[in-house]
Amino acid sequence: MLIDSHCHLDDYEDLPAVLDRARAAGVGRLLAIGIGDGPATMQRALELAHEHPQVWASAGIHPQEAHQATPGALAKLEVLVRDPRCIAVGEIGLDYYHADNPDIATQQAAFVAQMLIAVAAQKPITIHCRTSELATPGAKAKYEPADAWQDLLALLAEHWTPSGLPGIMHCFSGSDEQALRSLDAGFYLSFAGNVTYPKSTVLQQVARWAPSDRILVETDAPFLAPVPLRGQRNEPANAALTAKFVADLRGVSLELLAEQTTANFERLFPATA
Repeated sequence: MLIDSHCHLDDYEDLPAVLDRARAAGVGRLLAIGIGDGPATMQRALELAHEHPQVWASAGIHPQEAHQATPGALAKLEVLVRDPRCIAVGEIGLDYYHADNPDIATQQAAFVAQMLIAVAAQKPITIHCRTSELATPGAKAKYEPADAWQDLLALLAEHWTPSGLPGIMHCFSGSDEQALRSLDAGFYLSFAGNVTYPKSTVLQQVARWAPSDRILVETDAPFLAPVPLRGQRNEPANAALTAKFVADLRGVSLELLAEQTTANFERLFPATA
């Protein structure tokens, strides 16, 4: 059995059929990411988790919505994460990729506030990190010379690592060094469909050597469909395609990779076992 460690199920109008296809593809459990369209709807993933036993949920305020991390929104998050079906806070982090995202100070304040909520609830976090390195000129002008990865790792070292809690680097897309620093900070590396893209050679290198007890697979559905479905709507069923690609990179069977990543997810989230 495979587990999709990151998908946005509240984006589907045909969710029952999507879940059926996931089950048929061997994807038996799913972590639905509870960011909604912003804090006003971040409870939707948790509602789905209560409706579907194979679905678990997170809740959080995405960095693109960091300006909405008001005291009221953070109080709502504190309530959501106390629900047993809510197993993580996220996706949270930093995004210096889009020029219309909130400024750095606003993003960092929202990130720190949510880490503190997760520490208080003793629940892992799932991280979103995008740099301005490949962004539009407008984003470069707004965010550089700051580096989202450097800022993220510094904030984690100050506010998260001392807690001893683990987390997930969602859709990991960093370098070998960033992978090592993430692992040292107690994070699992989750590989999405972009690992299958021909130009993702650095990411593929990380997927080859990453420790077998610290890797996960995800879809980020409905985004980032893997090859050969790139450009189409993604679905949790396609976690099987990404898992097969990663297994081939590592020179192991899909069955072994499924066993390893499922065990990793259950270690990270014992309630789901």
